[in-house]
Order: sequence, then structure tokens, then C-alpha cells
Amino acid sequence: MFLSKLDAGTLTDSQLTNVLFGGIEDDGERGDCIFVAGSNKAVQYRLPKAVQLYNEGRAGKILFSGGVTWPGTDFPEAIMLKNEALALGVPEEDILVEDQSLHTKENVLASLVTLDRTFYLHKINRLLVVTTAYHMRRMHLTLKTYMPPWIGYTLCPVKDNNTNDDNWFLSDIGRNRVETEAQKLIHYVKLGVLNDENVDL
Repeated sequence: MFLSKLDAGTLTDSQLTNVLFGGIEDDGERGDCIFVAGSNKAVQYRLPKAVQLYNEGRAGKILFSGGVTWPGTDFPEAIMLKNEALALGVPEEDILVEDQSLHTKENVLASLVTLDRTFYLHKINRLLVVTTAYHMRRMHLTLKTYMPPWIGYTLCPVKDNNTNDDNWFLSDIGRNRVETEAQKLIHYVKLGVLNDENVDL
């Protein structure tokens, strides 16, 4: 069923799982760049996956995107991610930074310029996308809505402690995140902010 036809408030736990997690898995492809969306815990959860993909030779560059400076931190998300990546041995010349964006849509829009300056957009064939599993559907739809149509995506979801397809319903934290994310996703599709998509419920 198309996302635009759904009401997040009436979905069962099984349907919520399918909406956010269904069919999202790493296809093993190589790409031009690893695209990492920032968050308040991106260093903890998303950075290790990005560095792993880089070390495996899946892509030769990593782009860290995120301009929010969270309480208790000194730098925007992307700068914190870059600093930690350097400490883990990723060469500075292979790290790209976009540190102005404040949310998912801006992650994509602001990164367009960074990617074009580095690769030229018309030469990019595939991005490896790193974000937490419950956020991946919205990130993927945002990329498909605003990035050039010839770019393909390999989805590399990251597990956190409470919000995975097999445990989100076991805690109040996980349930709140999933229900809120499904509401955002469906709302943005209905507004026309994101392209509609057919999901298997």
C-alpha cells in the first residue's frame, strides 16, 4: 500500500515494522561515497559502520552531514564525526564534511553542493547510505526525492540499542521512536515533501 494512503495511528506493530524496516538491507554493492547522516549519537552508532565500509573498500570517500551542535558538545555533528574518523585512521583527504544542515531534508540538500564539488554530480553512480535502521526509510525517500535520479543507493542500516525491527516494541523508548518516525514519514509524503512509495504491509 502507498504511504500516502496510510494512517500512522491505526497501524499495528507488524505494519509499523514493515513500514520502517521492511526490505531495507545492504545489497553489498560498492559506491562512490559513504553518506552518513548526523545525530546526537551518530559517533556511537553510525560512525563505526561508515569506517567499516571504508576499510572494506566499499567506497573511497566518506561524507559526514549534520550541523546541529548538541548540548554538552563543542562541535557540529559532522565535525565530531570527522574528528573521530581521523582518530580511527581514516585519511583526512577521504573525508568530506557538510556542517550546515539541521534535519534530514537539509542533510540531503546541503550535501548536493559538497558532492558536486568533489565528484561532479553527473559522475556519481551510487551512494552507500548510513543511518540508524528506523530512520533509513525516510532518509532513502529523501535522497530519492531530492538527489539526481541516476544515483543509486545501497542502504547500510545501523542497529542501536532500542529501535530495531526485532525489539522496538519492547520498550517505551523504542515504541515512541518508531511511532513518531512513522508519523513523520507518512505526514511528509502526504504533504508532498517526499515522493510516495508502495510498501508491503
